[in-house]
Amino acid sequence: MSFSEILDQFVSQLRETTPLEFVGVIAGIVSVWFSRKEHILVYPTGLINTMIYVYLSFKFHLIGEATVNIYYTIMSLYGWFLWSRRNEQHEHMLRVTFSSRSMVIKQLAFFIALYAALYFALTSLKNNFFDGVIPWGDGFATASAFTGMWLMARKKVESWYWWIVTNIASIPLYFVKGLVFTSVYYVVLLAMAFWGLNEWRKRAHA
Repeated sequence: MSFSEILDQFVSQLRETTPLEFVGVIAGIVSVWFSRKEHILVYPTGLINTMIYVYLSFKFHLIGEATVNIYYTIMSLYGWFLWSRRNEQHEHMLRVTFSSRSMVIKQLAFFIALYAALYFALTSLKNNFFDGVIPWGDGFATASAFTGMWLMARKKVESWYWWIVTNIASIPLYFVKGLVFTSVYYVVLLAMAFWGLNEWRKRAHA
């Protein structure tokens, strides 16, 4: 496919963006903005985004992404609880920190195991139920997102590295499915992830 054909497809699909997808994208961007600022509103705005994308992911046979958005919803409630906790001096109990070496190893092991499980599960779904599934791409984006969300709930700096990986994997994944506005959304999130990484690194060193 030539560049002009890709551009024509991009413009055509962008015009077909639904109001629901638009709301989901805006809510997601706002949520990441609050995450970068370490603000509790990351979770209620994120819940709007995740619930919309559960529906859109199932509609477009992105089963792994549907799963990750269900997981996001659950982890958002968990993270909201953790971020809200305060001590007797009314100070937040959870602070931005770096992962220990052992925790980094656990992150990588979690990602690899989850990716392998998702790949085989999605391959089975593709062969039997959803022929539009992309097992390697959907599984990779989903496994990295699961890892990133777990670490963000614990306020670990490394969560942003996983968000960077997730965003890079998601850009082409949504584009080929015709969700071009969402694909652009992940480009924006990719830029914001680098921004968030820089801010959280500073907070962890403070």
